[in-house]
Amino acid sequence: MTTLLQRDIQTWRDIGGLHTAEEIAHQPAIWRALAGILRAEQASLAAFLGDALSNPRQRVILTGAGSSAYVGEIVVDELNAAWPAQIRAIATTTLLTHHELYLEADAPTLLVSFARSGDSPESLAAVELLRQVVPGARFLNITCNADGKLARQGANDAQTYNLLMPAGSCDRGFAMTSSFSSMLLAALAVLGKHTDLARLDTLASLGEQALRDWSAPVADLGSQPVQRVVYLGSGPLEALAKEAALKILELTGGRVMAMANTALGFRHGPKSAVTTESLVILLRSSKPLARQYEDDLLKELQRDSVAQACLTVGIGGDLSADAPAWPDAWLAPLWLLMAQQYALHQSALLQLRPDNPFAGGIVNRVVQGVTIYGHEQF
Repeated sequence: MTTLLQRDIQTWRDIGGLHTAEEIAHQPAIWRALAGILRAEQASLAAFLGDALSNPRQRVILTGAGSSAYVGEIVVDELNAAWPAQIRAIATTTLLTHHELYLEADAPTLLVSFARSGDSPESLAAVELLRQVVPGARFLNITCNADGKLARQGANDAQTYNLLMPAGSCDRGFAMTSSFSSMLLAALAVLGKHTDLARLDTLASLGEQALRDWSAPVADLGSQPVQRVVYLGSGPLEALAKEAALKILELTGGRVMAMANTALGFRHGPKSAVTTESLVILLRSSKPLARQYEDDLLKELQRDSVAQACLTVGIGGDLSADAPAWPDAWLAPLWLLMAQQYALHQSALLQLRPDNPFAGGIVNRVVQGVTIYGHEQF
């Protein structure tokens, strides 16, 4: 019996959830391994990046699709505030359809691709698009799969740097878990300013503690039927709320509907989605000002007495950790541990197979059925 899973290994194997359960559980070890990789590659990464981030004309585009796009959304403001460079998070699924809004041929551009498999058609097409539209563009591939097409096509290209995540980060399960958190932390550590890699080791220790302390209450919460789940987060945690909501949708095969919003934005219409069969989960910010607004909304939801339950995760929350006063983007992987576990238990409750909730292939681990159109013909 493990403190995280609340089921033994054979039970998880029998219900088709062992890969996902293991990949949630081993994230602290992945973060420690990532710190080792980044220490070893620190000099070569610095040489590749040069002084690009200090250049106000430099454009940095953080890209990916689905969960990988949310990685960029979580880290972008933290990075953009640290450097003169213009740093934006633009999903590949947006870049491919409206590239003229974001790309300029004469602007120095670095495309940072987040990719678990490196085989998604949009990821590959985004790189090719920049090669055609922005001569001299450079590419930083933060990926979990050395054998993926993205990594292989950039292996011998002087304008490309492949930063491979630790072994075990390329999730075998359907949903992104350890791949997501490792790529997020890599982006903060590599593109952040004056980052101490010891922070990854500290976060790993906090993650181990959280997995121990939260395992039983999250398993209990996940054993209770629910129709809707609402995740709320402020600032960078809004994108974390999107990722948390996506985990529920994916692992329950869409049977549990989920949505994400900010604490302040929720009142402006989305609050109407709350019913007596809804769970509201507030991801609490490390910023005291943001928490004041979050607390006001939480009190309001409690007065309304409509939601089935309201839960807070994060600084001072129902599920919390003795975390340092770090920016929200750095603490996001810690709070995500709760959301990943909850989605896993909801999947098991619905008697799905969490490692592949879509046995019919309607939705796939690596997206399929995408036709890429050349931009020149439009």
